[in-house]
Amino acid sequence: MEQKWGVVIVAAGRGSRMGTKESKQYLRLADKPILVHTLELFDRLSFVEEIALVVGEGDIVRCQSWVSEYGLRKVSAVLGGGAERQHSVKLGLTALRSEWVMVHDGVRPLVTEAAVANCCRAALASGAAVLAVPVKDTIKQVDAGGVIVSTPDRRSLWAIQTPQAFRRVMLLEAHARAAAEGFLGTDDAMVVERMGVPVSVAEGDYTNIKITTPEDLPYAEFLLAQRRSSALTGRGET
Repeated sequence: MEQKWGVVIVAAGRGSRMGTKESKQYLRLADKPILVHTLELFDRLSFVEEIALVVGEGDIVRCQSWVSEYGLRKVSAVLGGGAERQHSVKLGLTALRSEWVMVHDGVRPLVTEAAVANCCRAALASGAAVLAVPVKDTIKQVDAGGVIVSTPDRRSLWAIQTPQAFRRVMLLEAHARAAAEGFLGTDDAMVVERMGVPVSVAEGDYTNIKITTPEDLPYAEFLLAQRRSSALTGRGET
């Protein structure tokens, strides 16, 4: 891929659903913090030229130390985040200079290089793209009283992941409009969609999990061990 990319890694949340004193992005996954696994993936991608890491104000110093400790050459900025994820993304975007950017959750350490490249190619072709996977289960829409009101066609439903990829100036404009109108979206695609911009879906992997609750961590450890074992086998090692 000839186009060079900037990346905003968002890791400023506290993650109360994990039920730990430490924020989930700093918990250990095998041999290092979850966030470091995520950063290392993007740091080794040849088409990524810069990474803006957005964390809590109180975590800036330790994250800066990890940038040095783990040799993360492409992390160009470590910033304090805003009150909401959307505000943190905007802060990260202003620290980048790349024409094309991705936004990725710091607690999705298992996204593959192939999936990231697939998302980027889709964005270059259409202007904006997100990773996603088809929904496997039947989904029901339920009203406030707990009664089913509709059953959407599963074939049209996708579970959205990150990274999400955009032309940087367009994403900045979308965030500026959202801020001016007091709108808070659940992801970056949502703030772009409100401008009438079509966003493409690039199919990702079901293993690109977001580590959110206690049961996610052992599953992530299993997936990571499985990948490392496959990599060793592929090199002919035992």
